[in-house]
Amino acid sequence: MFRGVNNINLDSKGRLAIPTRYREQILAHCGGDLVVTIDTDEKCLLIYPQPEWNDIQRKVEALPSFNVAARRVQRLLIGYATDIQIDSSGRILLTTPLREYAGLEKSCVLLGQGSKLELWDEERWQSRRDDWLSDPSALEIPDELRSLSL
Repeated sequence: MFRGVNNINLDSKGRLAIPTRYREQILAHCGGDLVVTIDTDEKCLLIYPQPEWNDIQRKVEALPSFNVAARRVQRLLIGYATDIQIDSSGRILLTTPLREYAGLEKSCVLLGQGSKLELWDEERWQSRRDDWLSDPSALEIPDELRSLSL
């Protein structure tokens, strides 16, 4: 559903305009209802259409609560999950805790990731991308992907 890299700006109130090509898909798919949460491994935000988030949340809630790592993921992913609606101008308003977690101020990168979007601070994205591209060990391919031909 979502593909591509988009440079976008956050305004002084914490709003960002969803690119038109994504906006139309989101409105058709879920009426503009999104859920934004944090990525537990990177300082970026994850943006899900509501139906996709509902599936993720069910899976996260089903993790064993006595497992320390699972409990950490539950607290962070579900704890930061915020329902957001696209407004009539095609924008979303990000809460202060979400913006602070990802270090978002003005220049951002919205990255399509299939069923979700990632939102990064532009400088952080460029740095991480360059790290991944320059360090072959950072691109270790999991066994599940070894048979994939691009």
